[in-house]
Amino acid sequence: MTLTPTRTLMSDAAAGGTGIGAFNVIHLETAEALVAAAERAGLPVILQISENCAGYHGALEPIALATLAIARASSAPVAVHLDHAEDESLAYAAIELGFGSVMYDGAHLPYEQNVEITARVTERAHAAGVYVEAELGKVGGKDGAHAPGVRTDPAEAASFVAATGVDALAVAVGSSHAMTERSASLDTELIARLHSALAVPLVLHGSSGASDAQIQAAIRAGMTKINVSTHLNGHFTAAVREALTANPALVDSRKYVAPGRTAVTGEAARLLELFALRPSTGATTEGGTP
Repeated sequence: MTLTPTRTLMSDAAAGGTGIGAFNVIHLETAEALVAAAERAGLPVILQISENCAGYHGALEPIALATLAIARASSAPVAVHLDHAEDESLAYAAIELGFGSVMYDGAHLPYEQNVEITARVTERAHAAGVYVEAELGKVGGKDGAHAPGVRTDPAEAASFVAATGVDALAVAVGSSHAMTERSASLDTELIARLHSALAVPLVLHGSSGASDAQIQAAIRAGMTKINVSTHLNGHFTAAVREALTANPALVDSRKYVAPGRTAVTGEAARLLELFALRPSTGATTEGGTP
């Protein structure tokens, strides 16, 4: 299938009333694992590279070019997306590199400034045929602090979409970033109201803190793009830890990183099927937590 436009994958999922998995790339092995998961499940996937990931690798270009190459070689439909860019120039760099979509995150800014910059990014992206995601109603912090009181107002969301021209909107409905426990309580009634108020797909950030059942309920209520990072990182780390514990003499990193990659492939494939609302074909992870 090679590299697929994000717009195509989002439109297909929204039209079908299903969810699509958007999983964060941390390093080369993650990208390989996620593409293998899509091929195993026979479903599309969105690979996300965040501003934090670009910082970890020293720049966006090295990890971006590697991820794009892996996507192009896949037999599954794969899109590449820039996640949580607070730096406007990073969004423009991703557009130049050939990303299918970018997320400009101005949720930390005053509303009017968020609108101004998001609209500017959207105009530049659309001129290049690139899909744009934005955020309104700040999702809980990167430090994992749950912010149960933060919610996106449907009327404000409709005004924001109209003023910026964005293609998808990340909304605050009870989830929080970097959660390692499934204590989030998603507001499916609000999701349904947002879905009715907006003509663009909704995006759920911080999905690692929500159960399988809650995420499927959110998809049925109108959520389309489901972002997962922390949960998959946990599977990777657990497999690496197990390999090193079993053989403390290991010095070749490939011997313990490979099990991490394999673990991510299996769980990511399960999540893709879960989000597509397919009947379960395998064991659910402990607690049913994606």
